[in-house]
Amino acid sequence: MIVPLSILDLSLTSIGGTQAQGVRDTLEIARTAERLGYKRIWMAEHHSIAHISSATPEVLIAAISQVTTTIRLGSGGVMLPNYSPLKVAETFMALEALAPGRIDLGLGRALGADGITGRALGSQMSDVFPQYFALLSAWLLDAAGKEPFPSPHPFANVKASPSGPSHPDLFLLCSSIDSARFAGMVGVGMVFAEFIARSDAAPAVAAYREAFQASVHRPEPFAGVATIALAADTAEEAERLAALAPRPPQRPGEAPEDEGFIRRFRGDGAAARAYLAQKAAHTDADEIFVLNGGPTLASRLHSMALIAEMLAEADPFPPARAAPSPRFS
Repeated sequence: MIVPLSILDLSLTSIGGTQAQGVRDTLEIARTAERLGYKRIWMAEHHSIAHISSATPEVLIAAISQVTTTIRLGSGGVMLPNYSPLKVAETFMALEALAPGRIDLGLGRALGADGITGRALGSQMSDVFPQYFALLSAWLLDAAGKEPFPSPHPFANVKASPSGPSHPDLFLLCSSIDSARFAGMVGVGMVFAEFIARSDAAPAVAAYREAFQASVHRPEPFAGVATIALAADTAEEAERLAALAPRPPQRPGEAPEDEGFIRRFRGDGAAARAYLAQKAAHTDADEIFVLNGGPTLASRLHSMALIAEMLAEADPFPPARAAPSPRFS
């Protein structure tokens, strides 16, 4: 069984480049992802980070919608405590109108920023997320004519526009078992970010599936796993490129991120494809999201092409929900 592959993009700044060019590079990554057969491209939301330019995923999604025709587009994700739920609902209903049936709304409970930047954004504490999620969901369903906004409610007569026959597919981005369990309880898709959690996704996926309750959003569970993988023509070239790529800061008392469970893979194309196949089997993932950590646009595009070869192979993945691979024990 072939597990779909998707791209998570951060509009990275290439060596010697600018953040503005990083935004434009994302359009080329999206076009290439569509041509290579990736299922989705999602844009992350991060603020005030020198080598990342994806502060506004909704703007990038709108731009990508005009240069692609089939690939699904989404946020990985919108950090909901930073915004009004009504504004997010209206923004993504507008994106759905631009690309009907192709829009995903991935939501995060964190700020995507440090505390000071969060204050500058006017962010709320993450404990508002359940209330904000309920409002956002209600406005999306109401705008798409699926369910009326709950009444009585102070906002019962407030309508999210533009209305239309469909609404974005909802997902929760997770980095803990608790957030994965919440995604299951509210009946939306879940994508676990291993490179943020710096831990094995398998327990969170299992907790999500156990907690899942069918909803108007999704009758069956969907669990994705996002990981960093860089492929090159040789393992030596992949190591060289990885050494040039920016890395997130190490947390106090934390072991280096490449120790133990692999969270930042680099290798030749065959090794990268084998790694992702094992990742899918071990974590019980329905889909793998790949963040290509190359230092230049050319290296990221080449990595995408090498990894995408598995999509054309007859049986690149073990069957979904197979027994855990010893490699990840």
